[in-house]
Amino acid sequence: QVQLVESGGGLVQPGTSLRLSCAASGFAFSQYTMTWYRQAPGKEREWVAGISRIGFTKNYADSVKGRFSISRDNAKNMVYLQMNSLKPEDTAVYYCEVTLSGTTTWGQGTQVTVSS
Repeated sequence: QVQLVESGGGLVQPGTSLRLSCAASGFAFSQYTMTWYRQAPGKEREWVAGISRIGFTKNYADSVKGRFSISRDNAKNMVYLQMNSLKPEDTAVYYCEVTLSGTTTWGQGTQVTVSS
């Protein structure tokens, strides 16, 4: 079955960096666009970034553009989110996501807290 497992979150200070990882299994990883979303308490889930099958095309939400970088390693079935210059507004649970044949699968999420 399709599974996504995020890791790498934590409590960090503003201006620092984190790298999130998402381990994928149960599907042909290299054939699908992968995305990252985040959700802060009391807010709706927000799309953060997406990456095409080979990684040639990357897209970002305006709120993270220039600070976050998405990447993938198809040999390892991994997708990453490098988060730099973190701001308190980035505090959220971060989820990776894949949609196969119209069905969306989310990971369990990893908490990122940016606080001084």
